[in-house]
Amino acid sequence: MGVFNTLRVKMGSVLIILIGFSILAFLMTDLLGPDSRLLGGGGGSNNVGEIAGENISMEQYQQQVEEFKYNFQANNGRTPSDSEMNSLRQQAWDYLIIKIAFQEQYDELGLQVTNEELVDMVQGDNISPIVRQNFTDPQTGEFNKEQVVNIIRNIAQAPAEQQSQWYSFEASLLPARKRTKYDELLISSTYVTSVEAERAYRKENATVELDYLYIPYTSISDSLVTPTEDRLKSYYNEHKEDYETEATRSIKYVAFELLPSAEDSLFIRKEMESMKEEFKEVEQDSSFARANTDRRNAFRAYPIAELPKILASNTNILKEGDVMGPYIENNAYTLYKVSEIYDDSLYSARASHILIKAEGEESDEDAKARANDVLQKALAGQDFGELAKEYSKDPSATKGGDLGWFKEGRMVEEFDKAVFEKSGTGVINKVVKTNFGYHIIKVTEEKTAKTYKIATIEREILPSESTRDQVFRKADFFAGSNENYKEFQAAAEVEGYNIRESGKMTTDQRSIGNLGNAREIVRWAFTDAKLNKVSSVFEVSDYYVVAVLTNKSDEGVASFEEVKPQITREVKKELQAEKVKERLASLSGSLDEIAEAYGNEARVNSTADLKLADNSLQSVGQAPEIIGRAFGMEEGQVSEPLEAKNGIVILKVLSKTPAGEIADYAAYKEQIAQRRKNSASFKIKAAIEANADIVDERYKFY
Repeated sequence: MGVFNTLRVKMGSVLIILIGFSILAFLMTDLLGPDSRLLGGGGGSNNVGEIAGENISMEQYQQQVEEFKYNFQANNGRTPSDSEMNSLRQQAWDYLIIKIAFQEQYDELGLQVTNEELVDMVQGDNISPIVRQNFTDPQTGEFNKEQVVNIIRNIAQAPAEQQSQWYSFEASLLPARKRTKYDELLISSTYVTSVEAERAYRKENATVELDYLYIPYTSISDSLVTPTEDRLKSYYNEHKEDYETEATRSIKYVAFELLPSAEDSLFIRKEMESMKEEFKEVEQDSSFARANTDRRNAFRAYPIAELPKILASNTNILKEGDVMGPYIENNAYTLYKVSEIYDDSLYSARASHILIKAEGEESDEDAKARANDVLQKALAGQDFGELAKEYSKDPSATKGGDLGWFKEGRMVEEFDKAVFEKSGTGVINKVVKTNFGYHIIKVTEEKTAKTYKIATIEREILPSESTRDQVFRKADFFAGSNENYKEFQAAAEVEGYNIRESGKMTTDQRSIGNLGNAREIVRWAFTDAKLNKVSSVFEVSDYYVVAVLTNKSDEGVASFEEVKPQITREVKKELQAEKVKERLASLSGSLDEIAEAYGNEARVNSTADLKLADNSLQSVGQAPEIIGRAFGMEEGQVSEPLEAKNGIVILKVLSKTPAGEIADYAAYKEQIAQRRKNSASFKIKAAIEANADIVDERYKFY
């Protein structure tokens, strides 16, 4: 049954998943039914969204989430973190989109996966990538087809659990195969014409040489252009499609940080001092450390180069059984116990160096000569650290050339060899050349193979319940004393509280500023919050938060007032463009003469080999329309003033070089076809999703 054990490992505990689903479905019936208080009770909507006209219930979605979660646990041997759960929820939603929206397309086409195809995918000539991934030997990278065949031959005699595992695995192959067939069907229907190929060739090979005058809109002061309300509204009405937006909310909030008090820190220190005595006496250092630490790496071996700094600076006095600390490190009190000291196979050493590089036109020999001069000063007893600060071109120069401790093999070979072949400490009596330059090296701590097994106990310095209660009472009083934003703002000013702004939040946002997991606040803003009303207290990461909803924008075209600042900027550009053109109308001569007459803001630039495939011009930035205009002009022709994104451009075509004739455009056909193929899967998915009219309301629940 070895192959089945392998299958169990590779595909996770499918039976557990199935049992989990059954239990979950039973619980969901009660917890998430139409009368559930958790969902608002009394017949409130139990749907998290809609895909292609099909309502997606909470039960259906949560079941898919649980499937991804169980698979994650089976593959990783642990429960997913909060951020990983967010990712799994999105994967579950994407899976439902593909399953429902794509299935509609499959049904219309009559697209199926036959039994013959399934056999071919598992044991034939066209092995599924999923099968190949699960049955490839990680040591050799070879696909083990025989293992798959053995499973299939023996599946009828296998226990029910193993049969379920295999049939579940088989079922997972079908959606992927259908998607592949669908994509290939659409991709094979595309065709690249000879005209398209020729156009692509000429776009990449025809060139234009031109001079162009560029005048930025900022040459006209903002104070000289004041858009009228009518013009702003006219611009808004003409460009409404540019201001379509998803639903957003904006809040202002006060965050009360949960910081440990001096009393909290002292209490933890006393705990650690008491534990220190017990730590000295216990024999099972590793078990004791793991049972009492708040963090990882409770027991490990350290070469001297990797020892925690406080221990590395005391290696001359460290001995087995020593317990050191408690020290404050990374917001935690730390105890270290030296469990064992032994010699490893690799050495560590500490050294400083001075790096001399050839500069400018200096030859390698000159650089070497300079390095030897510095070496002689070091050998004569001059302060090595000061020499490093004066001469070294390595970042370590600011630290007197000190590289700290490092293990054998970490540095480049020549440097490594020089350090670890030296006996004792001191300056090495010759310069060492590497691909970085010439090094003057001083071994500051003699090489050693000593390795230290260290048991570590870390206790995070966290606020006590008493401290948390004090901060909560302060936040709760602030929330309860202020009903609306006006009162909220006034009280914050009196108390000296900092009012922060969220900016525009979207339904799927999970953090707000430095508030890491603020999903509860985002959900409140989109579901329960009322404009300008103060919230109750939220607990978010290391803060208690009181918020006010200050702006609400639903999906669709943003209102004029919401986008007025952006519109004002664009209309000002239009007015500035008009004024630049007015000034240019009174000027004549060559581009250089016009630039001189206009003023310092005007610049004439040149380009010798502009291609139609290019998208930008120096100084101008992105300007595909202006580049296209250049290719439509004749040699010697000067354009009228053209409007770019941030300024006015006048072109003068100096010469045009057409693309040479070639006999065959097949290579360009292939390039276009390959580009289309590479992007096809993404574009197909995007098109089907757009056509499916997806409504995502998961934000109401998560």
